[in-house]
Amino acid sequence: MKVRSSLKSLKNRHADCRVVRRKGRIYVINKTQRRYKARQG
Repeated sequence: MKVRSSLKSLKNRHADCRVVRRKGRIYVINKTQRRYKARQG
């Protein structure tokens, strides 16, 4: 999982990427290509 200050470019890497808020943090997850994961902060 990458930790980045901005998730905008990571969201655009794949069509199935979703931005999700969990426990006060913002994540990028992808159900089909599971290697595309990131956390903001």
